[in-house]
Amino acid sequence: MGNRYRTQDRFAAGAQYIAGTLRSGTSGRTQDIVDPATGETVHTYELAGTADVDAAVAAARDALPGWAGATPAERSDALHRFAGVLADQAEEFAGAESLQCGKPVRLSTEFDVPGTVDNTAFFAGAARHLQGQSAGEYSGDHTSYVRREPIGTVGSIAPWNYPLQMAAWKVLPAVAAGNTIVLKPAEITPLTSLMFAQAATEAGIPDGVVNIVSGAGRDAGEHLVGHPDIAMTSFTGSTAVGKRVARIATDTVKRLHLELGGKAPFVVFDDADLDAAAHGAVAGSLINTGQDCTAATRAYVQRPLYDAFVAAVADLMATVRLGDPFDPGTDLGPLVSHAQRDRVAAFVDRARAYATVVTGGEAPQGDLKNGAFYRPTLVTGAAQDSEIVQSEIFGPVLVVLPFDTDDEGIALANDTPYGLAASAWTRDVYRAGRATREIRAGCVWVNDHIPILSEMPHGGYRASGFGKDMSAYSFEEYTQVKHVMYDNTAVVRKDWHRTIFQGR
Repeated sequence: MGNRYRTQDRFAAGAQYIAGTLRSGTSGRTQDIVDPATGETVHTYELAGTADVDAAVAAARDALPGWAGATPAERSDALHRFAGVLADQAEEFAGAESLQCGKPVRLSTEFDVPGTVDNTAFFAGAARHLQGQSAGEYSGDHTSYVRREPIGTVGSIAPWNYPLQMAAWKVLPAVAAGNTIVLKPAEITPLTSLMFAQAATEAGIPDGVVNIVSGAGRDAGEHLVGHPDIAMTSFTGSTAVGKRVARIATDTVKRLHLELGGKAPFVVFDDADLDAAAHGAVAGSLINTGQDCTAATRAYVQRPLYDAFVAAVADLMATVRLGDPFDPGTDLGPLVSHAQRDRVAAFVDRARAYATVVTGGEAPQGDLKNGAFYRPTLVTGAAQDSEIVQSEIFGPVLVVLPFDTDDEGIALANDTPYGLAASAWTRDVYRAGRATREIRAGCVWVNDHIPILSEMPHGGYRASGFGKDMSAYSFEEYTQVKHVMYDNTAVVRKDWHRTIFQGR
């Protein structure tokens, strides 16, 4: 299959990147990296243990004073160089991302890698704009101003669905603000996170500022979150694991940012452009083989358009080409693993008892039978409270339900525990305005679904977590706000001292 990226030589020294050096893990346990398109093991490495986490945290702690003390211009210059290194290595990054995740190379080349380069360039500029309030004499006798300071050493955990972009989302705002970081990528997809850290070193970012520990969540991940020298934790992953991370972080009283699961509604009003909505639903539900927390998963279609929408989506899904991720003609790659494919298939199989699988609902055979492939799947007839409507599937599955009134459509959109992203499809500016106000989600698109921008924040409501990735808003997670106050009077005995001295 295709011209596949090779990893053995580059990562022969190990999959831990600590203080600017690749090294082997010390857990005594190994992890296979499996090409999900073929089922073949492409690399094996030793997982990080708690000693590796301790070493990475120590390296980050040692690097903190120098990096935090650098000027904003110095950090900005380093990040601009970083963006250049990433752009120069774009093809290699795309190949590694497609290999470990099964992403079509078209997605890696046109979305993951350029998005990461752009995000790096954005934070290079943003590093020079970390500002507090301007100084002022708010009491009359004092001058006050606000400083933004690095919070310290950050310990972050990233998921397997967008390993490169998630590494960037965690690392960039942290280091732009003057922090140092230890990142734990998902153990099944560490390659591009390691390459990202190596590129930071090549750009001249000092050793120890960016460190990677590739280990299992139950030991390396939990040890990192609970480490006493970690000042802040950022986690992206499932809501269930996020709750566990929150409990550990709370025990050690550290700053916490959570970007958790999603179940994005796709609300189609009866005046929508049907062709645009159908294409948007297929693209929005199938991007990254549906392994996207903002993917369109629940389409609510107003009754007059419902039948035509279902037919149009089914027809479009039938044209989607599954195949080798390294073939530029492939539209849809495999899921990240056979275990994830089987999990998705189980959701659909259980739904057959109460809903209709219009198209898909099976793994392909023939040349693709050894990969973790699953056909694009459209489900209708499910009840609002059913599992397939309420639970995050994380696969190429779209459920379509009808609604009658605008009130009902918006109520259904809000009727899950999640609130990460949503979209509304209408030609009516007032309907659009109402949807953007009343749908409870961190992002609401109008007549589109999925696009993200470095300049705009990403984060959720409710069970989808709290805090923001990307944009200048992310600095709220990675900085400590300090009030500084100067006396301007040189008076020894202040009026407020009477509360102690009673006029003496």
